[in-house]
Amino acid sequence: MERTREIAKVVTKLPIDDVKTDFAYWQTRSCQERLEALEQIRREYNIWKYNVEPRLQRVYRIVKR
Repeated sequence: MERTREIAKVVTKLPIDDVKTDFAYWQTRSCQERLEALEQIRREYNIWKYNVEPRLQRVYRIVKR
């Protein structure tokens, strides 16, 4: 016999002054954690927008002879 689970929807109504912002959350994170999150967002955006994996850029150096 298969058992199904139900998830109850919960809604909490708060005064506008009690709503926490994303800014407040990210202020509690360390610089390293913020940079890692930013890098993850950048990777996901590049895959979504350009459909490419991030790679190292080519660097060219022009030398006069």
